[in-house]
Amino acid sequence: MEMSAGAASFSVFDGLKATKSPCAITNFECRRQSQLISLPCVKAVSAPLKPPTAVPVKRSKVEIIKEQSNYLRFPLNEELETEAPNINEAAVQLIKFHGSYQQYNRDERGGKSYSFMLRTKQPSGKVPNKLYLVMDQLADQFGIGTLRLTTRQTFQLHGVLKHNLKTVLSTIIKNMGSTLGACGDLNRNVLAPPFPFARKDYIFAQETADKIAALLAPQAGSYYDLWVDGEKIMSADPPDVVEALKDNSHGTNFEGSPEPIYGTQFLPRKFKVAVTVPTDNSVDILTNDIGLVVICDDEGNPKGFDIYVGGGMGRTHRMEHTFPKLAEPLGYVPKEDILYVIKAIVATQRDYGRRDDRRMARMKYLVHEWGIDKFRTVVEQYYGKQIEPFQELPPWEFKSYLGWHEQGNGEHFYGVHVENGRLKDTSKKVLREIIEKFNLSIRLTPNQNLILCDVRSSWMQEISRSLRQGGLLHPRWVDSLNITSMACPALPLCPLAVTEAERGAPDILRRIRKMFDKVGLRTSDSLVIRFTGCPNGCARPYMAELGFVGDGPNSYQIWLGGAPNQSRLAQTFMEKVKLQDFEMILTPLFRAWKLRRMAGEPFGDFAIRVRTFWINRGKFCFDSLVLWK
Repeated sequence: MEMSAGAASFSVFDGLKATKSPCAITNFECRRQSQLISLPCVKAVSAPLKPPTAVPVKRSKVEIIKEQSNYLRFPLNEELETEAPNINEAAVQLIKFHGSYQQYNRDERGGKSYSFMLRTKQPSGKVPNKLYLVMDQLADQFGIGTLRLTTRQTFQLHGVLKHNLKTVLSTIIKNMGSTLGACGDLNRNVLAPPFPFARKDYIFAQETADKIAALLAPQAGSYYDLWVDGEKIMSADPPDVVEALKDNSHGTNFEGSPEPIYGTQFLPRKFKVAVTVPTDNSVDILTNDIGLVVICDDEGNPKGFDIYVGGGMGRTHRMEHTFPKLAEPLGYVPKEDILYVIKAIVATQRDYGRRDDRRMARMKYLVHEWGIDKFRTVVEQYYGKQIEPFQELPPWEFKSYLGWHEQGNGEHFYGVHVENGRLKDTSKKVLREIIEKFNLSIRLTPNQNLILCDVRSSWMQEISRSLRQGGLLHPRWVDSLNITSMACPALPLCPLAVTEAERGAPDILRRIRKMFDKVGLRTSDSLVIRFTGCPNGCARPYMAELGFVGDGPNSYQIWLGGAPNQSRLAQTFMEKVKLQDFEMILTPLFRAWKLRRMAGEPFGDFAIRVRTFWINRGKFCFDSLVLWK
């Protein structure tokens, strides 16, 4: 184990402070939290009391693997050298931190045909022209011929064989891409609205996402050791990031460690950050561990951030102590302090988040257990200042920016709708031709779409024609149900999936449109629909107006009542709904919405308003809806 000087221990037990002895890192002296940090400027609520350190700390097996890995190297380095097509369990856990998951095709019978999924990391979804072209080529040469756009503004490349991993990863790295930290128990890709507006607030949000990504990136170098033989191919971090990373004035760092923020243990679980501007909820801000909102002065200059904490989607079926949760307002900080507050929040989760049960290890459970006031107090101890009151924000809006838009600098961008984020066949080929011909940069959206940036007016007509010929239609010609829907990849490659999501979504959406037609809803009537093949919630189904969460083969849990602007959690409606029963279950709901909604009332708002008719701890009150036929 390795402890930060001046910080609490990594576990939920008594604070441990590393001694100054040059002995092994397991030499500690015990201190209470009140002794470790003494900041008279902070009026603090006491941190929760902890059992004596004599009590053995229970940790999950993944915690042991991380601690013994020499900063994510061993035994992954050895497993990569074997002739086997797969790697062992310890290496499987470690390669996640390098941006990869081991998978096999579950459609195939007989022995397992192992391959690896690679996930890139691009803050704000920014993809340089050359990197896009390289990813497109790698998908054809080493993958399954498709590129998957994710809900966190990244690419997923499926089907890479073990003996090709180093070639593929080194190619990505040498073309200014990265997969480091795209998976694993650390900060994932930092979201921000990808739209290339020439506006101070949007530009500042994207710059902040870049800085947070740099601050929370692993530092020990194992990534470059394994994939490019130690050559660190990257640009220098901004000075304010370097300064914030080194600062340990309030016990956020492990002194002398090659991983000053993460130590040997990294975080208890995945950690997600998003940055946005007021009203723009394209990033699903409330679903993140940390959500930042840029606050500007009267002249439109960024001056600070409102901060949300404790959001997260994952849960486990029939385990009520696991749940999706919206982030809560923490407060406001000036822009000069944002990196220090981010470190303070991360250190709080690192030192107090649960490491004995991975299902309970996300920061949302810590915020839920402590309450926001106690959580804020501990963050203030690591920050060294009081966090100011949260500033009032206008209502959120869902913004996709599909189609043509002016950037504000004389050029345009085009938002391309990509069904379920899967680029393949003709659409993939046509996009490559456009991007290559016009030397365009790309941005990926949190809704599995893609933006073509910096388009001159003289190019617009040709680009529109080429996209149309490639089957990438203007959003006005796409069913409105498809425009806002999302699905995770699920089967056949995801090992966690229990049923279909991406492959099943198109047919389900067509069936729902037929139900709309049957009850007299218009073609313009729509709702936010999301699909996942398991309860982990990668496509954020618990924020949808209508969410389908896989709970068995061809079976789904149905969630209703999320808000169109992604500001409210849905609620469980029914469990174990078979695919063939969707019409029987959903048609009465849509008929009720058609007949009983108020003027302009979205489906999610309607469902919440009349929830006494349709929810009783998940039991379907069908008779109540039959009365509305």
